[in-house]
Amino acid sequence: MKILKGIQKVPGGLMVIPLLLGALLNTLAPQALEIGGFTTALFKNSATALIALFVLCNGAQINVKQAGVPVYKGIALTATKFIIGAAIGWFVGRTWGNAGILGLTPMALVGSLTNSNGGLYAALAGQYGDSTDVGAISILSLNDGPFFTMLAFGITGLANIPFMALVAVLVPIIIGFILGNLDEDLREFLNKGTVLLIPFFAFPLGAALDFRTIIQAGAPGLVLGVLVSVLTGIGGYFAMSLFGGKPRAVGAAIGTTAGNAVGTPAALALADPSLQQYVATSTAQIAAAVIVTAILCPLIVSFLDKRDKKRLA
Repeated sequence: MKILKGIQKVPGGLMVIPLLLGALLNTLAPQALEIGGFTTALFKNSATALIALFVLCNGAQINVKQAGVPVYKGIALTATKFIIGAAIGWFVGRTWGNAGILGLTPMALVGSLTNSNGGLYAALAGQYGDSTDVGAISILSLNDGPFFTMLAFGITGLANIPFMALVAVLVPIIIGFILGNLDEDLREFLNKGTVLLIPFFAFPLGAALDFRTIIQAGAPGLVLGVLVSVLTGIGGYFAMSLFGGKPRAVGAAIGTTAGNAVGTPAALALADPSLQQYVATSTAQIAAAVIVTAILCPLIVSFLDKRDKKRLA
């Protein structure tokens, strides 16, 4: 059986198919991966550790002469996510108030648009970009959690990213960078992990999702997911083009919403109790966006990548 070749024919298949399988299993039989031992450790709880190893392996591929490029790309992509999310959220809130329009609240819009799935970005960057694109996650990870959402809402008193949290993201990348530049053989050895690890952390990422969330959120949740992938994805694509990043298609990999964004509405309501009435609706909508973007974003990146290659051929 040509399982691997079949998976690779699907846009972003190494990431998408294991992720969908994990989500499907978690939806239909959530207890199946909770039996403990190696099963739970690998298929349910391993995402963070494997992503850390993945970025270490990619860090080893960054040549010392290119060290500034990942930071440059990360700043461009992070700024793109924030500007688009803050602008749309501000416009909707200013025009229609906190209740939003067509069921979409400013809280849900900003919370999903300004946040991106670092694991999915890293996987797509590894497949469609290069080591500097993966290294951009060191900056892009700043949009994890409610920081930029609170900033966009003007609630900065409770919004802070601990310095050590940033250091913790950078350490694996720096270690890989050092090892790869000290020893060319180590760089080649670690290069295998830039592909091999993708399906193994994709499955547990999916195992944290539940397809029933889409039903609970209804049409607004689906629309929100599409908006995130299209608006910020295309925005990232053109940001890469504008600032000279190549390949450009990987810029669209920021068109996602991370799972931790689901907790953003509650964090905002703690800062401003007047928003409490919108928490339940916004939480369901953001959770739906997490799932929709995880499916849609790889398709967009693959389409843009094929389009660019055909145009340059």
